[in-house]
Amino acid sequence: MKIGIPKEIKNNESRVALTPGGAKTLVQNGHEVFVETHAGENSGFTDEQYKKAGTQILGTAEEVFAIAEMIMKVKEPIQCEYKLIRPNQLIFTYFHFASDEKLTHAMIASGAVCLAYETVERADKTLPLLIPMSEVAGRMSIQEGARCLEKPKGGKGILLGGVPGVKPANVLILGGGVVGTQAALMAAGLGAHVTIADISLPRLRYLSEIMPANVDTLMSTTSNIEEMLPLTDLVIGAVLIPGARAPHLITREMIKLMQPGSVLVDVAIDQGGCFETSHPTTHAEPVYKVDGILHYCVANIPGAVPFTSTLALTNATLPYAVILANMGWEKACEKHEDLQKGLNIVNGKVVCKAVADTFGL
Repeated sequence: MKIGIPKEIKNNESRVALTPGGAKTLVQNGHEVFVETHAGENSGFTDEQYKKAGTQILGTAEEVFAIAEMIMKVKEPIQCEYKLIRPNQLIFTYFHFASDEKLTHAMIASGAVCLAYETVERADKTLPLLIPMSEVAGRMSIQEGARCLEKPKGGKGILLGGVPGVKPANVLILGGGVVGTQAALMAAGLGAHVTIADISLPRLRYLSEIMPANVDTLMSTTSNIEEMLPLTDLVIGAVLIPGARAPHLITREMIKLMQPGSVLVDVAIDQGGCFETSHPTTHAEPVYKVDGILHYCVANIPGAVPFTSTLALTNATLPYAVILANMGWEKACEKHEDLQKGLNIVNGKVVCKAVADTFGL
């Protein structure tokens, strides 16, 4: 199979879909890999490294898309890439269709096969291609939130972990999945007082067993969240409904309960956001204020640490990429149910119920 790795061009997206080592594995399996020049540069991987891995370097994205049967990306195609995608071409990337109706209709019109990393799901309900970036995003949400709490950034001027004789910050994490768990561990490690909320009592029991002593668990209800907000310095939105739009757990009215200079970090923004006042931001301009509350809503948080993120992503995606390349997408998805669940749009038809329900398709 001919596999294409274009350079990511979304705002401040420095990751690349495949490391040179990952490319070498595909070449060793008898496939041809075409990499756009400088695609890996911002992640710390040179064209020379890709050449040594046996890939062919092409000068433009147009050339990569034109020759490849499977395109591997990190982020969803943006408007200038829509015209490069052709019928029956397999696009293997993060799509997050439920948050972008324009992208959804563009991919329907393209006739491509859209296999989304974020909806590949194992029998145990885990999301193997979402987990590595969720781990990165969860940990980084605390780093960025702590920075936003600093006075020069517009925050309260609170040190997350406090110091002897001064109380630490209060952190509320909405969602006890991978993002929430990693965020809680990071915040707790820095010395903050952490509350992690979820709607699953079994999950809360598990979290209460594994978390440090400075982490409390809480059933996620509107009333409980409202009680917490006046006392909370940093809120991490970490909810996920696979393939579907995130629910708004904090409304605009609820934000008024918070103290000025408090911070909201919406990790769910790539699925539409879990705060009513959220809208996507970029690494170039990551924050804005609503009613005195800082909002950090960067849709590609792991893009800020591309070396770590690219290695972590390739570790997860490469085994699936090898299966798809060796068998072709149809046979691979027939044999592997986890890959089948990754299919969102096939030759103009929406085949993911969560996406279809979101847009009434």
